[in-house]
Amino acid sequence: MATQKLYAGAKLREIRVKHQLTQKDFAAKLGVSLPYLNQMENNNRPVSTTVVLALAQEFGMDVTELSTGDSERLVSDMREAMADPVFADDTPPLADLRLTASNAPALARAFLSLHRAYRQTHERLASLDEALGREDSRIQASPWEEVRDFFHYCDNYIDAMDRAAERFAGTADVRTAAIAALENAGISITFGDMDGLRGYDAKTRTLQLSNRSSAATQVFQLLLQVALLSQDKLLEATLDFAKFQSEEARAIAKIGLANYFAGAALMPYERFLAAAQEDRHDLERLATRFGASIEQVAHRLSTLQRPGAKGIPFFFVRVDQAGTITKRHSATRLQFARFGGACPLWNVHRAFETPGRFLRQLAETPDGVRYISLARDVSKSGGSFGSPVRRYAIALGCETRHAEALVYADNMDMSQASAYEPIGISCRICERTNCHQRSVPPLERRLTINADKRGVLPYEVN
Repeated sequence: MATQKLYAGAKLREIRVKHQLTQKDFAAKLGVSLPYLNQMENNNRPVSTTVVLALAQEFGMDVTELSTGDSERLVSDMREAMADPVFADDTPPLADLRLTASNAPALARAFLSLHRAYRQTHERLASLDEALGREDSRIQASPWEEVRDFFHYCDNYIDAMDRAAERFAGTADVRTAAIAALENAGISITFGDMDGLRGYDAKTRTLQLSNRSSAATQVFQLLLQVALLSQDKLLEATLDFAKFQSEEARAIAKIGLANYFAGAALMPYERFLAAAQEDRHDLERLATRFGASIEQVAHRLSTLQRPGAKGIPFFFVRVDQAGTITKRHSATRLQFARFGGACPLWNVHRAFETPGRFLRQLAETPDGVRYISLARDVSKSGGSFGSPVRRYAIALGCETRHAEALVYADNMDMSQASAYEPIGISCRICERTNCHQRSVPPLERRLTINADKRGVLPYEVN
């Protein structure tokens, strides 16, 4: 198999600008000529082995960052956006999208923000809301989607927050540490029968937690409150850097960052990474070790992307019973649809049918990449008779080349092509022509309709 050439012009420019170097000085440090550097920065030449070694030696860079999945995310998101009917007559070829993602990532993100704003405005008009009657008619992204994209393009890893959580956790019992930190700050902690999971009264400095919640949830909520009270400066600095468009987005992101701190403190990076490798990523063993839930462990595994100490690149997703994606992240080449649900052939949808059990699946995406996917329901009881049950399912997976590091891959025959189920991202942009579960035609392809012939689908995809 031929070695894939590495083009990383945008990353090279980013490193040079970060260290405030001219092209001439940067070329000298990398041991290459100025014209050669210029060609690499413009993706006219691949990054050579000499340059990769120089980046590691001169700048202490984790060279795996050069092949980050950020470009793949941008390509996937742009393909989905370009599948919008508004671009029906002007769809650029995939090669152009890849060039844009590699050479002009800022332009790609600006395009995605513009399309998102268009889509939301179109939906407001379609639902006859009062958007056009508001005094402030500026188009803004949905706060929720803006925050989701922030974490998405940070690779779901926030270094400063992760390290702060790790320092807080230390080697002590994290529940004891959280309670001590809150009590030392003059906060009283009570447990009672309440609606919701957590309630904090700033006037009386009282924190109430639900006694219906599991132990893992209670610890997580304690740590979240620690983050909000003791890490406020770090939270605000991170929010300033993100430059959200609205106060609503900033407020949502602050809760998201506090949640991130809580998860990182409950499962400190180095200890958790070592345990995951030792236990071969057995979610149940890790949950027992760290006093966490299955969902918390799966989510944490998807964040282990610290430069110089990366874990396996996982994808993680949570869906509701309607198939809507409520949480998503991927450090792999598999990217999830920004709108709508996940592929119906994916095993995450079947997890609702087998509560309490792990489902394993070998899957192949249209680009030929093969994955092992683990799915499980994570339904959450309301804590009493008659209380609503929140029903979700999660999926965690990685490319099959990491199979030996996963206990879930044991006894699975990965050598047979027939063992892999064909999955996609979403029907709108899926290239498969004969999928029996296709819900809508692919918007990038032409259709042939023959009234005298009916196959799996009522049309043929050309």
